[in-house]
Amino acid sequence: MSLKEKILELAKQAKQASRKLATASGAHKNAALYALSELLKEKEQEIIQANELDLSAAKERGLDQARIDRLKLTPKIIAGMAQACVEVAAMSDPVGEIEEMKKRPNGLMVGRMRIPLGVVAIIYESRPNVTIDAAILCLKAGNAVILRGGSEAFHSNQVLSRLISQALKQAGLPEEGVVLLPTTDREAVKIMLKLDEFIDVVIPRGGEGLIRAVVEQATMPVLKHYKGVCHIYVHKDADVNAALDIVFNAKVQRPGVCNALECLLVHKEIAEEFLPLVAQKLGSAGVKFHACPVAMSHFSENVVPATEDDWGQEYLSLDLAVKVVNSQDEAQEHIARYGSNHSEAILTRDYQRALKFIQEVDASAVLVNASTRFNDGGQFGLGAEIGISTSKLHAYGPMGIKELTSTKFVVFGQGQVRE
Repeated sequence: MSLKEKILELAKQAKQASRKLATASGAHKNAALYALSELLKEKEQEIIQANELDLSAAKERGLDQARIDRLKLTPKIIAGMAQACVEVAAMSDPVGEIEEMKKRPNGLMVGRMRIPLGVVAIIYESRPNVTIDAAILCLKAGNAVILRGGSEAFHSNQVLSRLISQALKQAGLPEEGVVLLPTTDREAVKIMLKLDEFIDVVIPRGGEGLIRAVVEQATMPVLKHYKGVCHIYVHKDADVNAALDIVFNAKVQRPGVCNALECLLVHKEIAEEFLPLVAQKLGSAGVKFHACPVAMSHFSENVVPATEDDWGQEYLSLDLAVKVVNSQDEAQEHIARYGSNHSEAILTRDYQRALKFIQEVDASAVLVNASTRFNDGGQFGLGAEIGISTSKLHAYGPMGIKELTSTKFVVFGQGQVRE
């Protein structure tokens, strides 16, 4: 069997399994999640041994330490994966919920029923724990899922995929409901992305290059975000101490993630007081500032003049663009031009200014007096997320279980005919 034939067969099986999962009871889906939780704990050593093969290969290939850290599975991480299964099982099942039932003048009852998306393909890099996160969220939402992890985590993902299949079988659900592409050949992804007859949506998780390649090749809808160019605007009446803590957290806590702060916008009337504090606190943490001409005067070290390329830059490092603005409108214009519709925040004690910001700024999450780092499914009470969408159709922001479903109209009549 050729690679194309094999991928096609897997997609067909997933499509068939999706019909069974769409009507599976919550009890059966939860049984699979609980079974998987126990298997992860029981097979901890087997998982770690497979992961060590991946780690050894990664080191031989010269992967940097950050990527190796993302690849590594520890007993603590595996325990977290097992706990995630239990937490997702405890969440409400959206499938079958009927929303917005209304009575029409002719007596028809028209509503919406929440349904699974169908077959979800997920393409991701490095972190093998995504294999579990993606599988359990899709399962809870009644979807089948085709997984394509990075080649660097192939051995780890194979073991985790087998455990998922075993859990599905134990719960009386189709094993084909969660499948891992059994190859590291990149051609497999190209083939998969043309199978819109069997795959309903694809979700890429990784760098901008990966996501753009998927968008260019896919014949089915893509839920994605290209990058996270997140801004914080410090209004002139912000609480300086609180603002300093928020900016520090947004930039320094985890600079390599998509909801980290990349550009700080400061109103001119607070710049003289606020920016020296930023220079001291963030500079001491190793932040390098890319400052506009006005902001430059408030920094004595760790600073370079900002260029046009710095606006709209996703550094994913301890680099921060800084610009002094004359007004909120100027700040919002900057965000509209250079933002990525990911996470944007305003720091202010003026309710009207905050309201203007949340109404006019277009992003998947708009925050007031809080760190951009909160744009996360777990932090928003979704339990977990499969990614953050900035594409608006059909989800905008962190995607949890409900965002892995859609709705269909359901109509109840008593013999009505259209005139």
